[in-house]
Amino acid sequence: MDVTGIANVATTMAETSTNQAVSIAVLKKAMDLSAAGALALIEAIPDTQPIQNLPPHLGQNINTTA
Repeated sequence: MDVTGIANVATTMAETSTNQAVSIAVLKKAMDLSAAGALALIEAIPDTQPIQNLPPHLGQNINTTA
């Protein structure tokens, strides 16, 4: 193998390594954005506090003889 062939192989390996590093960085950024969006959706869920002050016995029984 001549010197040019070795240089071409080394250059190709370096480019491949750089491309993989960039791809991983982009994937991590996309996952971070997705996690931030999911967290924002979870925080947007309203509290389950009752709006009206109804007695606690309401809604406990169902009339099945209609």
